[in-house]
Amino acid sequence: MGSSVLASLDLPGELLGDYPGEYSTGEDSKQAARHMVDAGADIVVFVGGDGTARDIYDALGDSFPVLGIPAGVKMHSGVFAVSPEAAGELLVTLVQGGLVGLALQEVRDIDEQAFRKDIVRSRFYGEMLVPSQGRYLQHTKVGGVENADLVAVDIAAWVVESMDKKCTYIIGPGSTTAAIMAELGLANTLLGVDVVRGGQLLRSDANEQTLLALAALQADNGDRAAIIVTVIGGQGHVFGRGNQQISAAVIRAVGERNIQIVAAKSKITALAGRPLLLDTNDPDLDMELSGYRPIITGYADEILYRLAVCIAGE
Repeated sequence: MGSSVLASLDLPGELLGDYPGEYSTGEDSKQAARHMVDAGADIVVFVGGDGTARDIYDALGDSFPVLGIPAGVKMHSGVFAVSPEAAGELLVTLVQGGLVGLALQEVRDIDEQAFRKDIVRSRFYGEMLVPSQGRYLQHTKVGGVENADLVAVDIAAWVVESMDKKCTYIIGPGSTTAAIMAELGLANTLLGVDVVRGGQLLRSDANEQTLLALAALQADNGDRAAIIVTVIGGQGHVFGRGNQQISAAVIRAVGERNIQIVAAKSKITALAGRPLLLDTNDPDLDMELSGYRPIITGYADEILYRLAVCIAGE
């Protein structure tokens, strides 16, 4: 599963899980993908063809970023880079803080029964999140410059359309999140934190204690809560500047996988490759939240960008 290759190149590596068989199988690929996610990977990069893509899809579904390096007999899926070199360039762009989009791409494989009849026909199995070279502007542009108001409206439309009626949403301060409240037709506390569920305003200008109580109530009812925040301040803070009500305790109660970050691409490019910053006053949580995360930047438009611990002086 790659450990011998790393050893031959004198590269450090960590072996995850137990693979007792002499030859690896599709189940090994699924187990490896799950182990990587559990170990804190930001993206799962796999090498193979459509069969491997199906294994990764079975393991991770459509909620975790993956990238396929083409090396198989059959490659009809859209989750592969056009070449190994292209995959490398894409990952370098990601590491260097470039705008890298996220898009759902099809996982397909040959219909074996049809192939036995000399008919080449691919079958659809699902979709996975795949990084792609992001274009700076899409449909929200005016005179070649991204228009913040139009982008906020696009983001709001997508977020509201994707909302789960049984989920309680903690919506942080900022103009982009205010557009979400406007899309819902609800009053907004521009500098505070509002809570909505099922299109209704539950709390306005909520404090930490209220947020903790609501998150606990959701858990008791078997439902989930989610946090929607935007980039606050000129330095690119996500938590710790202007939204202290969403404390480390609140984030832990909601769960780090239930965090949505929204921001215009222009706000991200203004960072010039620097990461978005975390300062929850809980160093362990900051480290857990660090890494590459999806950022909603428009209607059905996401990028993958890095979050990092705020260092003194930033």
